[in-house]
Amino acid sequence: MAKGARYRVPFRRRREGKTDYKARKALILSKKPRLVVRGSLKNIIAQIVVAKPEGDEVLVSAHSRELAREHGWKVPRGNIPAAYLTGLLCGLKAKVKGIKEAILDIGLHSPSKGARVFAVLKGALDSGMNIPHSEERIPDEKRISGEHIAEYAKILASSNPEVYQSRFSNYIVHKLPPENLPKHFAEVKKKMLTAFKAGGKKK
Repeated sequence: MAKGARYRVPFRRRREGKTDYKARKALILSKKPRLVVRGSLKNIIAQIVVAKPEGDEVLVSAHSRELAREHGWKVPRGNIPAAYLTGLLCGLKAKVKGIKEAILDIGLHSPSKGARVFAVLKGALDSGMNIPHSEERIPDEKRISGEHIAEYAKILASSNPEVYQSRFSNYIVHKLPPENLPKHFAEVKKKMLTAFKAGGKKK
């Protein structure tokens, strides 16, 4: 461990790998709202946050659980299609509150091409928000709509039914064949856009 009279112990959250303070400082100095994206294996959270002297203030929040609870999403909430819809939901809520722009804050997530955080970004962009970004990082339309999952399911269904039953058990329980995921995605997206167009969902 480093020692010496001038040595300073890093902040606890930096030591634990939870906060990149250099990146956070740059975001705060921009004085713009941040689209904060965080996720676990099962869920995605997207929030519009502003930095204030007393701490961060959450202006808008969207959780992938809302997709199932309010918009009829029947399948796993941690995949790329669910990430996109969570970002779209967050962006639509932000627009209702008059928030039109933000800066993406992915925390310590790796900025890998096509990652879930960029699916969230795409959803927020499609809601009409202005967020600086690189198009090459965003997943293609097939992955966003879940076509890659549907195609994989079709292959497994014919080549290895046992693995198919195991890997897509959540879909089967909810009576939605994974092959129909792109259609289900389109239906939920349309339902969400219609709800906001009608003036609802003002949380």
